[in-house]
Amino acid sequence: MQLKEISKQRYSKHYRLVFWAVVAIMLAVSLASSSIMIHFFGSPEGGNFWLNVAGVLVAALVVASMFRSYRQHPFMYEIMYVWELKQSLNRIYRKERKIKPHMAAGKRDAPVVMNFYYQASKQLYLLDNNTITMDDLSRRMQELDDLLANYDIQVSVEQYDPAMLEQFS
Repeated sequence: MQLKEISKQRYSKHYRLVFWAVVAIMLAVSLASSSIMIHFFGSPEGGNFWLNVAGVLVAALVVASMFRSYRQHPFMYEIMYVWELKQSLNRIYRKERKIKPHMAAGKRDAPVVMNFYYQASKQLYLLDNNTITMDDLSRRMQELDDLLANYDIQVSVEQYDPAMLEQFS
């Protein structure tokens, strides 16, 4: 995955619209399907909890199938980019404990991975208005820059390849 510049305003607008659409669809489909199932299979004295749960599951399946169908639509570009970015960051985060010793040893791929991780995190924090952790991220980015200067290594986010993570298993 490579980092891409996306519009924060467009992302925020589309994210809000998709969020409220999902809420509305979940509400409408779960209520409708639960009511239909209760009508045909429920008991008049109550105890229809599992039919209500089934209605929510039906709604979740409808939303999931809609996401699958529309994920390539231009409206969803920013949302899907951020979703994929979060997945990439999560993969690196799970291996971060194993990557850090390689960084201290000056191995080339470790700083490339961590540079991508920090730059992608910065982009994500700015898109989501998460300024609380920005100071900590800036500190870690400075530590990486100092380490790179120590080993006289130049890295860029374009050098990152997800396959690099395999060596840190």
